[in-house]
Amino acid sequence: MTLYADLQVSRGSFNLSLDLTVEPGEVVALLGPNGAGKTTALRAIAGLLALNGGRIALDGSVWDEPPRTFRTPDRRPIGVVFQDYLLFNHLSCLENVAFGLRARGVDKQIARSEAARWLETVGLSEYARTRPRALSGGQAQRVALARALATDPSLLLLDEPLAALDASTTLHVRAELGQHLQRFEGRTLLVTHDPLDAMVLADRIVIVEDGQIVQEGKPTEVAHRPRTDYVAQLVGLNLYQGTASGTTVTLTEGGTITLAEPTTGPVHVAFPPTAVSLYPTPPSGSPRNTWPAVVTGIEQHAHTVRVRLDASPTGPSTLLADITPAAVADLHLTPGQPLHTTLKATEVHTYPV
Repeated sequence: MTLYADLQVSRGSFNLSLDLTVEPGEVVALLGPNGAGKTTALRAIAGLLALNGGRIALDGSVWDEPPRTFRTPDRRPIGVVFQDYLLFNHLSCLENVAFGLRARGVDKQIARSEAARWLETVGLSEYARTRPRALSGGQAQRVALARALATDPSLLLLDEPLAALDASTTLHVRAELGQHLQRFEGRTLLVTHDPLDAMVLADRIVIVEDGQIVQEGKPTEVAHRPRTDYVAQLVGLNLYQGTASGTTVTLTEGGTITLAEPTTGPVHVAFPPTAVSLYPTPPSGSPRNTWPAVVTGIEQHAHTVRVRLDASPTGPSTLLADITPAAVADLHLTPGQPLHTTLKATEVHTYPV
């Protein structure tokens, strides 16, 4: 059955108001900036933080519904992997994995046998007697995951599970974690600020800003149709709002953008930075979208350079353009430099507000 969580939490001046569902076999990612309320939501579902209002229920069993009902964490069928894993350094990996089972009253030998089976599942049988301090970050993450799954939880909660890893380890461990989650038949809620973790691991992404859900959907939908500036920046798109009439969108912030295909009504307008070209002088011909602009920032992005621009009142107020290092040299780019920009109408996408 579905996990249903209507989360109403107040902490000082911060108010969290989220309505979440997670289906069996589904991985849902809570994605948002620091301070958005992601960890507060996870702690409330785990029973580490009581609701001020709302309701959390699974399989017809109510976990939290103030003021009448509150189940403590040990009475909720959950497994949790924390950001720092929180393994017990005085216990071996085997005893760490067996800990949750022993805490639930399982016989010591049965708990150890089950723990050994889980260590084998995550590929760490040979580390059964090893203490956590001797493990790599990726190995510690797998032990924490085995400990969480050993209790056969109905709900798996992952709090920034890859944040403690170095960049060279993250790619491999992310792939391994994805394989384990695909086999997990319960429900998984992943809290992360990393869009790549969410895009790779989740079946559905819920974007949280300032304690509210601002967008949710499948990873491809969120990536191609962002609805806030935060999401657009995550996926690397220019995003605006406006009103379309035919092939012209009048932007809410001022200026217009010409489209390749006609549409009508309030729309989001999105296009990749690679669709923006930069010129030292007005381009020849008659491009449908061309505006003077001023360079406000230059950033290295992998094999490209991202240029931030303030455009003229006739177009978007700000623009992102991705160009090659060779183009940066040819244009002699510096902050404050005036340029001319063009945008390919065929790469502009619109969708309803």
